[in-house]
Amino acid sequence: MTMWQPSDESETRTQAPPTAPAFLAHNEGDMVAVAVQDVAPGERLVVYLDSDREAQMTVTEEIPLGHKVALVDLVADAEVIEYGAPVALTRQPITAGQLVHVHNVRSARWQNSI
Repeated sequence: MTMWQPSDESETRTQAPPTAPAFLAHNEGDMVAVAVQDVAPGERLVVYLDSDREAQMTVTEEIPLGHKVALVDLVADAEVIEYGAPVALTRQPITAGQLVHVHNVRSARWQNSI
């Protein structure tokens, strides 16, 4: 029995148009936005889903598809707001444009755990 192998064609990534947003923020006031494509450092577009407002931001490091970026500077031990609610606590200061992930935040749900 022969195993299915993906063709070279199926392994290529589709490039987003240059006018496509790099990030979607769920609500005005959210402190993070989600990458809708792999994002390289530089000036990038953020679109807010609740208002359709567009904003430019400077991304300071690679942000993979599906990961979050800080929209504002955050101090250590600060709540991180997404969907208009606290979703995480910072482990260290995070500057706007940086990747927000498990290395620099922890879940707000388990904030009293070890």
